[in-house]
Amino acid sequence: MSSPLKMQENVSIIKPTKSKLFWSKSLEFWGDFSKNKGAVIGGIIILFYLLMALLAPILSIHDPYQIDLSKKLQGPSLEHWMGTDDKGRDILARILYGSRLSMGVGFAAVAFGAFFGIIMGLLAGYFGGWLDTLISRILDIMLAFPGILLALAIISALGPSLINVTFAVGIFSIPLFARIVRGSTLETKELEYIDAIRCLGASDRTIIFKHILPNILSPIIIQGSLRLATAILSAAGLSFLGLGAQPPSPEWGTMLSSGRDFLFSAPYIAIFPGLAISTLVLGFNLFGDGLRDALDPRLKS
Repeated sequence: MSSPLKMQENVSIIKPTKSKLFWSKSLEFWGDFSKNKGAVIGGIIILFYLLMALLAPILSIHDPYQIDLSKKLQGPSLEHWMGTDDKGRDILARILYGSRLSMGVGFAAVAFGAFFGIIMGLLAGYFGGWLDTLISRILDIMLAFPGILLALAIISALGPSLINVTFAVGIFSIPLFARIVRGSTLETKELEYIDAIRCLGASDRTIIFKHILPNILSPIIIQGSLRLATAILSAAGLSFLGLGAQPPSPEWGTMLSSGRDFLFSAPYIAIFPGLAISTLVLGFNLFGDGLRDALDPRLKS
């Protein structure tokens, strides 16, 4: 029987090995990721907007909700770098605070869709049979409708609000995550180490969440990063139509909608929110492509 001292020595030997493996994989990932200049630029854009959202109260010198009709429709100046809107509110301050809303909706919607999509995909792929058939048919029904139309139907039933937009965008994200997870689970559960773990008496829950899920995270992360761009763009589009955030909320889609009435007299009201949306979406797309190239072994030479 091994002595406690010897067991401690074995543990101390194993820990550095796992640590070295982790750092080796991290360095390998960074080496592959950094080769893609577009992905690095995308990461910088995302980091810029994250800092902008976190530091909005510090960076903004104006109240995004304060109405001053004496300063309405003023062009960019030293006092108002991006000008003011039709109610005299500072556009830069509203974009800074709006980054919190737009990015918050995107992350919340993707997290919602990923959570339920991962659960459904794992159950369908691992157990198969009637459960797989039932879940697959539900996903087929959801995919039969274009995502934006499904979101419009949900919001029409629930009413226009930013929370309902998050819920709607999250729902039409579920099938994409579920199908990716299901396919990866079907492939992973046939591997020999899963059979060995099952023969050792591991429960289905242990196999699913401790051995299958950690090994299929790469496609989930890639899909999540790419889905963030779609979620932010969809939320902004729904708010533009008046179905999302309601005035005076400084959400980018709402700002873009209010600025369309001044495209000829004060185009900057719509230009700056539009640039914020397009730049952030571009950043997530570039970043997601870089993650795919770095994490997918089939794309490596």
